[in-house]
Amino acid sequence: MPPPPMELIDDVTAEILLRLPPDEPEHLFRAALVCKPWLRVLCDPDFRRRYRAYHGAAPLLGLLHRLQVLQGFPADRFASTTKMPDFPRPGSHGRHPYPLDCRHGRVLIQMRRTVGEMKLVYLVWDPVTGDRRVVPVPHIDSLIETAAVFCAADGCDHLDCHGGPFRVAFMATDDDEEIVKASVYSSETGVWSAPVSLGSDCECYVKHMEDAIRDDVFRIPYVQPRRAAVIGDEIYFTLRQGHAIVKYDRANNCLSMINPPLQSAYGIALMVLDGSSLGFVYTGGSSLYLWSREVSSERTAEWVQCRVIELKTTIPVVDPGQVPLVVGSAEGVGAIFISTDAGLFTIELKSGRVRKVGKPGVYFSVLPYMSFYTPGIVSLCFSVVLNFLYSLVDGSVLCE
Repeated sequence: MPPPPMELIDDVTAEILLRLPPDEPEHLFRAALVCKPWLRVLCDPDFRRRYRAYHGAAPLLGLLHRLQVLQGFPADRFASTTKMPDFPRPGSHGRHPYPLDCRHGRVLIQMRRTVGEMKLVYLVWDPVTGDRRVVPVPHIDSLIETAAVFCAADGCDHLDCHGGPFRVAFMATDDDEEIVKASVYSSETGVWSAPVSLGSDCECYVKHMEDAIRDDVFRIPYVQPRRAAVIGDEIYFTLRQGHAIVKYDRANNCLSMINPPLQSAYGIALMVLDGSSLGFVYTGGSSLYLWSREVSSERTAEWVQCRVIELKTTIPVVDPGQVPLVVGSAEGVGAIFISTDAGLFTIELKSGRVRKVGKPGVYFSVLPYMSFYTPGIVSLCFSVVLNFLYSLVDGSVLCE
């Protein structure tokens, strides 16, 4: 009886390998070492497309920690949340790397670079492929800032954004004018857009400033250097005073303000819920509160409390009087990062699963890196390694 066609064997193998969990990518790499036919299946672009479609959301592969300033500069490497080794360093492009964002398979890092003279630059880095792009910083005199990097490819599902165009949105408080400004960089044009300001023409902004003066608090609207939330053409970030939310509408190139659900929130983070709704999460006492900004058919928006999670029985603490802090979230996988004196933890909203992902520390913002990591994506260097391994076995070469 003749053996079954090679195509049939590959189809059956692919159906089995499709079911390997994406959040433990070492299983795929071990499978690629089994034999050349399995490697061929795993490196096939069609398998990668099916694998992403089958699992739906990119897994959480690692974290970058943004510590408080007094804790010094964080290490320029990932803390892996899988059994894969840490990703390599992004390269000696500058000094004092300071991570700002992780999104759509890219990492945004601010660093000081010496090329004739010391100056600040951004590094947009893809840890999976190793691609690096140096981006100049915008000409806005700021002390405190935040920024977001995101895919700019039309119609992209953001499951495999390696190598395409990207944008960087910069938001800061101008030290000279003491107003909030925003600007966007395009990798396709290589330039920053003209800055747009949030000023006296915004009624909500004026009320925010009047309340600050009446309450005798520091009235300069400093931007919180936390991770922004990106929903389509809208980028959301927070101000330090009152946790007011500022929305940058990229399509209309304008800034506006949104009041948060509560002014007394402590330890807040913005997040994206169900792929299209703005979420606001914070801790109060030993409870975690989750709010969603829902838009009605009349296009009016209101905040709705959608979840309360008791942390006392789920998140470990050493000191019973210690207040857990929300330090970030991971869209797509529905995870919230919480810091206590016992360590850094994630709590998954759907399953309620709690995992420890970091040692105790003064975390200010946690930046999640989410991407599919398969042998096909890193096929160039992976094939070189596998060719060497296979050559030790039978002297043959698989990939040219």
